[in-house]
Amino acid sequence: MVVVKPSIPWKNLTQRSLLKNFSPEDRYWMKEALKWALLGEGLTSPNPAVGAVLVKDGTLIGRGYHRKAGQAHAEIEAIEDAKKRGETVAGSTLYVTLEPCSSWGKTPPCTERIVKEKISRVVAGSPDPNPRNKPRAVELLPSLGIDFSWEILEEALFLNRGFYHRILTGKPWVIGKIAMAIDGSLSAGVGEERWISGIAARTMAHRLRMIADAILIGAQTARADNPRLTIRLVDPKGKIQPWRVIVSRSGNLPGDLFLFTDAFKERTLLFVKMPWERVLGELGSRDVGILLVEGGAEVLHQLIKEGWIQEVSFFLSPLIIGKQPLEDSSTDASFLSMPLELVNPSWQKFDEDMYCHGLLEKGARFLERVRVEYAQ
Repeated sequence: MVVVKPSIPWKNLTQRSLLKNFSPEDRYWMKEALKWALLGEGLTSPNPAVGAVLVKDGTLIGRGYHRKAGQAHAEIEAIEDAKKRGETVAGSTLYVTLEPCSSWGKTPPCTERIVKEKISRVVAGSPDPNPRNKPRAVELLPSLGIDFSWEILEEALFLNRGFYHRILTGKPWVIGKIAMAIDGSLSAGVGEERWISGIAARTMAHRLRMIADAILIGAQTARADNPRLTIRLVDPKGKIQPWRVIVSRSGNLPGDLFLFTDAFKERTLLFVKMPWERVLGELGSRDVGILLVEGGAEVLHQLIKEGWIQEVSFFLSPLIIGKQPLEDSSTDASFLSMPLELVNPSWQKFDEDMYCHGLLEKGARFLERVRVEYAQ
C-alpha cells in the first residue's frame, strides 16, 4: 500500500533557510544557474551537476555548466564564456548552484580561479560537503575578501542527492521504481506482452535510467524477462552505460542472458548471497551515486523493509492483467503491505498511465540534514 501524504513538507523545510540571505535578485539569478545545471544531470558522475552564471551591474555576462567529470567546472565555463563575450569579470557576482570546490582533482580548485579573476561576490545554491575541500569555499573566500552567501534552492539539493549520499554515507541514493496494473499485477506476461506501462510512461522510465549510475534487478526478474537495462527511448547524450546489477541467492543464471552477452556485458555486476548493506557499499565504492531498482517485488520488499530506499517512482496503468493470482507475491504488489508516505508527491499523466513521484521520509530528512549541517 502506498500512502500519498505530504507528511513532511520538503519545500517548507528548505524555505526556512532562505530568510537569512534571501533577495529577489539573488533568487532570480540562482534559478538561471539551475537551468544550466540541469543540462548536466546524469552526465557528470561521479561529480555533481552544477550550473553557474556571472552577473555584473544586473546584467548576465557569462554562463556555463559542468558537462563531464574531468572537464571544466561550471564556474570556469561561466568565466570563459564571459571572456569570449569580451566582458570584464572583475567585480562581478558569481551565482553557482553548488559551493565552489577548493581542492585539486582532475581540475584545479575553482576558488583559486575565483580569486585570480577578482570576482567580488559568490552566491551558492547548495553546500559541497566533500571532505577533500579543506578549507571550504564558505570559509576560504571571505578570508580573502570575497563576499560569500547562500541562496539555497531545494532543486539544487535534490539535483545532487546521489552525490551527497555517496560522499556522506559511502552508499548510493536508492530510487525504487514500481510499475503496476490496477489489479496489483507487476508483470503482464512474457515477450512484448510483458509491458504494463505504455510507451510514454516507459520513456519516462528511461529518463530515470539516464540519471542513474546503476540499475538493479533480482535474479528472478533476470530469468523471467531477460532485460537489457540499457538507455534506449531517450537520447543518452554520450552517457556511459549505467552498471547493470543482479542480486541472487544462488548465482544460478542462464549464461545467454543479454546482461552477460551484449555489448555492455562488462558493465554487468552479479552479487551472490550478499547482504544489502554490503551490496550498496560495493556500489558506492564504484562511484555509484544513484541506484535505480527496477524489481522484482521481493527485491523491492527487502529494500523497503530494511530502509534502504529514499525515493519512489510509481507508474499505475489502467490494466487488469488477470494472469496470476494476487497471492503470488513475486508478481503482485502485496510486498507493499507496509505504508509508504511520500513526501511532497508530484503527479503526472502519460497518455493513459499515471506517474507518482516522491521522497520517502528518510530521503527528505537526509537532504534537510545536508542543508542544516553544511549550509550555515
